[in-house]
Amino acid sequence: MDILLLDAMVPEAVAWLESRHQVATRPELAEDSRALRSAMYKVRGVVLPRKLVITQEFLDFSPKLKVVARMHAGTDNTDLEACRERGVKVIQALTANVRSNAEYLLGALLMLYRRGMFDALAGQRHASVHLGRELYGSVVGILGLGPTAHALAQMLAQLGVRLIGYDPAVHHTAPVWDKLRIQPVGLADLMAQSDAVSAQIMYASRYRHFINAKVLAACKPGQVWVGSSRSALFEPEGLAAALKDGRISACLLDGAEQGFASKESPLHDCDNLFITPRLGSHTLEARLRASWYVAHRLHEAISARAPGEGGFSAPMDLELPSPGSPSQWGEPEFIIR
Repeated sequence: MDILLLDAMVPEAVAWLESRHQVATRPELAEDSRALRSAMYKVRGVVLPRKLVITQEFLDFSPKLKVVARMHAGTDNTDLEACRERGVKVIQALTANVRSNAEYLLGALLMLYRRGMFDALAGQRHASVHLGRELYGSVVGILGLGPTAHALAQMLAQLGVRLIGYDPAVHHTAPVWDKLRIQPVGLADLMAQSDAVSAQIMYASRYRHFINAKVLAACKPGQVWVGSSRSALFEPEGLAAALKDGRISACLLDGAEQGFASKESPLHDCDNLFITPRLGSHTLEARLRASWYVAHRLHEAISARAPGEGGFSAPMDLELPSPGSPSQWGEPEFIIR
């Protein structure tokens, strides 16, 4: 077996790989570690879902593995040093989901600015009317200058939003701030001035509980939050206190680690905290871009070809084909969430 697929790719990209390599589609192995270890013995390339972690032990059961691919960004689920020592290449569709995540955050902001929409979407056909706000003229704090922030900033600027921003890894004199038309400020100033905050920090372990009670003490009253960063960025106790006393009127996060808002968590009874199951990257267009990028990089790595050598090399922002057939735009055969 050349390639083992455990995560969803569009059928056309799978067929393209199958015409060049021996490919097995086995999503059920993501739930069976023993069977996965057995299957990995002869695999040269594998596409893994977010929840499967690459460890030294995983690599021990994969003696022929040359490349590991992910349809998403983020390396906290991959032992990069172990892969480097074994000569295993790590491929990620780093920017395939940028547009879809940015649109998700924009939509989340619009929803929180018009909270009455939640009641209607929940099935209340005669819901009470809530006084909303307009994004135009408001101040939005951009917390983290990851790739998604670049696309989101452009969208918000077109809506007449004033943008301020902070990133612990980007100096306030860096040219990127001017390029994105974001005014760099200190973290305390971002908290105090923002009507809304969008958090898309590229998460690393050093940022665990970065947004804590001390930081949230400076919140402008009635602030709203949206985020696509890992929920570990937030200290549950500090976030819960801010949600309950009105400093944060509502918070919508895309994805949360197990236990983040469980019964044992102080966030459990916060009815103004909303969590969606990683919907930001789940668009057909994002899946199409990621699938073709991963397919071509897998082929190049397994065939020991230089990127772009001899044939089509799929860029991350490849133009999407028009829907010529139902299968081209249909759902993949399986989706692992």
